[in-house]
Amino acid sequence: MSLRFLVIEGNVEGPRERHRDTYGKTYAESYGSVLQRIEKDAVYDIALPADEGANIPDAAGLEGYDGIFLTGSALNAYHATPEILRQVELMRAAFKSHTPVFGSCWGLQMGAMASGGDVQANPLGREVGIARHIVKTDAGQTHPLLLGRPASWDAPAIHLDLITTLPDDITVLAKNNLTPVQAAEIRQDGGVFWGVQYHPEFSLVELSVILDRYKPTLLAEGFLRSEEEHAAYVQELRAMGEDPNRFDLAWKHGINAEILQEDRRLTEIRNFITHYVKPTKSARGRA
Repeated sequence: MSLRFLVIEGNVEGPRERHRDTYGKTYAESYGSVLQRIEKDAVYDIALPADEGANIPDAAGLEGYDGIFLTGSALNAYHATPEILRQVELMRAAFKSHTPVFGSCWGLQMGAMASGGDVQANPLGREVGIARHIVKTDAGQTHPLLLGRPASWDAPAIHLDLITTLPDDITVLAKNNLTPVQAAEIRQDGGVFWGVQYHPEFSLVELSVILDRYKPTLLAEGFLRSEEEHAAYVQELRAMGEDPNRFDLAWKHGINAEILQEDRRLTEIRNFITHYVKPTKSARGRA
């Protein structure tokens, strides 16, 4: 039987349609296509809880899915606007449904907010492009989410905010020098959430499209010094995404196989499906 997923889009209409205009898919549509590359027979629905009046499933509705995925978002959780609070409530319902949940970036932050944690801007600044030198904590050494990751790895990332107050029942699985919670498991109301602060779902092509839109921010915050540097960086990221054998560019930018090879980049999402979604589906009598 095919796996049935729900992908929860974290963005309001403007940012998600800009992504469709520049990349060809919204964030949720792109995430869904990644899931179908991992599980070819999988089907997925999309929820848009940031939209006023959106049809948002309750815990009973969420229980019908085999796995739930939360995308990234351009929102900031600490602004606590209605479009954010609706997503926190949906995450609380997801915990109560006991359906396996995975979140990237914003998704991890929603998992924390829904279980008593807090999210604020990182005083060390933005982590953008590539999150470098992520390492496992002691708990992460044996956790199935990170099986196959080496002692240190890099991953696509775009975030200013991060978890600043830990929920009561959180296990931090990975960190780096800029972000103390790069991966975690959170338990709440009988439900279990796995998430990462980075974006394993982003290909270098998709990342290049996003960073192209981030030009004003990258220049204003000093990540790149000129429009020419920015254009070259974006172009070279895209070139590596289109041809993973561009070892000249990989060497130049310090990008290795953990990002260049899709099967390795998607490690956490594949592990979530293999070690959490499928066993849970079987235990529920749906195998």
